Amino acid sequence: MLRQILLSKLHRATVKECDLNYNGSIKIDEALLEASGMQESERVEIFNISNGARFSTYIIKGERGSGMVGINGAAARLAQVGDKVIVVNYGMLDEQELSTHEPCIVVLGEDNRIESIQ
Repeated sequence: MLRQILLSKLHRATVKECDLNYNGSIKIDEALLEASGMQESERVEIFNISNGARFSTYIIKGERGSGMVGINGAAARLAQVGDKVIVVNYGMLDEQELSTHEPCIVVLGEDNRIESIQ
């Protein structure tokens, strides 16, 4: 049996841009992707701490070191610049993988700089 399990999380990211006219997606700083193990084009869930909205989209790579977390397309109606969000991805793991799996939790601070990785 496979179970859908949390792989990683970007915790308390600050939205730095919203572009309603873009073709969809969430833009994330390449360094944050590497730290979390998230991949470009991967489906993610976004939980907006500031307004309670929850939505899913896919990742596009943002400029390394920019601290970019940008919400694009229709989802831009669900966030504003300055909102705090949680970005999560999940994977399907079998029983053997579950026994050793630890999700990667990346806690972000000011300007989306990494405060800790758990």
